[in-house]
Amino acid sequence: MAYFLIFISAIFVNNIVLSQFLGICPFLGVSKKLDTAVGMGLAVTFVLTLATIVTYLLQKLLVLWSLEFLQTILFILVIAALVQMIEIVLKKISPSLYQALGVFLPLITTNCCILGVAILVANGTDKLPAGLDHNLLTGTLFAFATALGFTLALILFAGIREQLQLNQVPKGMQGTPIALLTAGLLAMAFMGFSGVV
Repeated sequence: MAYFLIFISAIFVNNIVLSQFLGICPFLGVSKKLDTAVGMGLAVTFVLTLATIVTYLLQKLLVLWSLEFLQTILFILVIAALVQMIEIVLKKISPSLYQALGVFLPLITTNCCILGVAILVANGTDKLPAGLDHNLLTGTLFAFATALGFTLALILFAGIREQLQLNQVPKGMQGTPIALLTAGLLAMAFMGFSGVV
């Protein structure tokens, strides 16, 4: 039950984009079409889960050697290296998947959602339900659920933006203003889940 609460909490209650405001750049930039939103969501889910595992283990080494001050720079380098390795492996193993995610993988390197969740999990400051220890399993589940929450928010926002293109929006509100207003309304809707966990 406690692991189920991790998913509910990370996806709905503490959504990384709509509650903690991490990953806003791809949220606003890649959400114009539903296809690109799904592709970005899948890529973020894969990279975020893998990066959290690697950075959690690296954090243990940094603490052991009293080098915690190198955390941010090392995590950035690790995430960039992971994205490059994933890109190389996908190109060799599954060219079709590489074609589907190819444009999104370089964008993930600069996604602050990936770095933010990796730091939250490594420092043990991720928002876990009461009674759960901060360890590799709960950190990985939290990262995976957070990525699913990011994907859900991205897909919902992309669907709304596609519908807005079919409607008449006042000239002064077209483009970024209506996107920001819609994102704010979506964040308010997700606030309704705050009493669940």
